[in-house]
Amino acid sequence: MSIGLIIIGDEILSGKRRDQHLSKVIDLLRERGLRLSWAEIVGDEPGRITALLVRTFAGPDIVFSCGGIGATPDDHTRQCAAAALGVPLELHPEGRTLVEARIRETAGPDADLNAPDNLQRLRMAEFPAGAQLIPNPYNRIPGFTVARHHFVPGFPVMAWPMIAWVLDTLYADRFHREPQAEQALLVYGQAEAALTPLMEALETRYPAVRVFSLPSVGDAHTRRHIELGVKGEPEQVAAAWADMCAELERMEVETQPLRPVDSRAN
Repeated sequence: MSIGLIIIGDEILSGKRRDQHLSKVIDLLRERGLRLSWAEIVGDEPGRITALLVRTFAGPDIVFSCGGIGATPDDHTRQCAAAALGVPLELHPEGRTLVEARIRETAGPDADLNAPDNLQRLRMAEFPAGAQLIPNPYNRIPGFTVARHHFVPGFPVMAWPMIAWVLDTLYADRFHREPQAEQALLVYGQAEAALTPLMEALETRYPAVRVFSLPSVGDAHTRRHIELGVKGEPEQVAAAWADMCAELERMEVETQPLRPVDSRAN
């Protein structure tokens, strides 16, 4: 199972706001023994959003989308999802009830639901035909699920519990299905090119393992180094780690071990 994340909003691309969703979604998935395969950020441009959703709807991935499901002129996600699927937007009956309840909570029990501003708010319950609701514990205004895609607001206080709900409600049977382990160390005084043959040999010898290298130029607290490691299926990681350490020792490379990561402990 591959999981993707779409982050929608001009405010992210312009730098007015910093994205917080990527790191949080990674954490939410890691807690459940899952991992994020890809992420994309797109602005509030209907053509781009629709084209992106056409592509992702056509694939097999589970996708979370954050942002753009309100009812202001710069919110296009609901409309783009419908266009990408070739279906109309429909006023969801349960969604309507939830939005109207929220209007009464904020404007009072005698609020005129037919007032222009409330009719505008009611558009937040218009979703692509066939959509299912995602409950919003913060203010009742729901997100929606359609075709393995789960659309939530851009506000973290709403989006994160809604994503957690989707995972726990729809995908609990997939949690911790594929245990992953990771081992890494810091390598000093070496260029990546000198370590590449070792990395290639390990990936050839252990097909369930991915080797990674993260070079750092250093800072006031550490000198120049490379974080070199292996991750993947736990048994193969253990074997690849032993081989890697043995080869680095043979090369007389200075190293510093890091704490291992094992998703089975989550």
